[in-house]
Amino acid sequence: MDNRNRTSEEQSGFDRRSLLKGAAAGAATAALPLIGVPPASAVGTGLVFVSHEKSHEVVVLDPVNYTEVKRIKTSRRPRGMAFNQAHTTLYVACGDEDVVDLIDVALLKRVGGIPTGPSPEVLALSPDEKLMFIANEEDSSMWIINTSDKVLQHEVPSGAEPEGVFVAPDGKSVYLTSEVADMIHWIDVATGNIIDNLVVGTRPRRVRMTPDRKELWITCELSGEVYIVDAATFKTMQVINFLPPGFRQVDVTPVGLELNKAGTQAYITLGRANHIAYVDVKTRKITDYVLAGSRPWGAALSNDQTKLFIANSLSDDITIIDVANKKTIKSVPTGRVPYIPLVDDFAGVSAFGN
Repeated sequence: MDNRNRTSEEQSGFDRRSLLKGAAAGAATAALPLIGVPPASAVGTGLVFVSHEKSHEVVVLDPVNYTEVKRIKTSRRPRGMAFNQAHTTLYVACGDEDVVDLIDVALLKRVGGIPTGPSPEVLALSPDEKLMFIANEEDSSMWIINTSDKVLQHEVPSGAEPEGVFVAPDGKSVYLTSEVADMIHWIDVATGNIIDNLVVGTRPRRVRMTPDRKELWITCELSGEVYIVDAATFKTMQVINFLPPGFRQVDVTPVGLELNKAGTQAYITLGRANHIAYVDVKTRKITDYVLAGSRPWGAALSNDQTKLFIANSLSDDITIIDVANKKTIKSVPTGRVPYIPLVDDFAGVSAFGN
């Protein structure tokens, strides 16, 4: 969390709320591209997009040799990202300028921005793309914005430092983690009200739902755990602990989390433990640890499920892992403090969570 001037932040938050709650977003967003109306060339490029907190850019890699295609300058401190369903627009939460940047995927260029609350960290889109959910880290809130006119629809108070956002596939619920409160919030999308709160491990980060929609998996960074929660009852079912060979328990700091399409395998980045854990979803057993770079953070699976892309925040690179063989294909230096990778090789799924 940055030690920025709270007085200016509060004033900025007031100005942005006034802007977004108006009938339109005004000149700052008037020229933004329409969601879901793209050139055909923008879909399925295979390009890999990586946000970088310290070099203030999204780096684009080609899908064959993973060489650099372009560096897209963004607003300061880009972190969470999400594609629209057609993969023509990439939304990027930029924490130090309180804005979600919009990048045209075909042009590989920033084309606009949406004002947010203080320090947006991650975001997600509803399945129908009508709503955007933004975790504002320094405002202890999640904003629900109408994507058609960029108007703030609901402001949901949360525990301190909200981060992980996941929208249920039916679009009716959204789940939000609070790092400081050690809690996950279950929120009703229609009303913007919290349905229930659940205390989990220390500093919860990411949320994913199994494809059968029965379980929520939550990484808890400082307690070194993954919590598994019953989605129907919102009660903890099980807790998984990790310890790769040669590391101490204090080194294990899980953050990134991905599930395969079949819902049989989970992949968890272990932060300072420098490994990726493979977990059998049914048995909850850790089946393997795979070495990545220094402090693996964000993760993304390719659409064909054969490759796992890992952002290593301390070694400033991306590790590409062969999922089946559990071996590194390549490590690619990218920029300062990579946060999360996204792959433009399918449509729709990436909108649901960050």
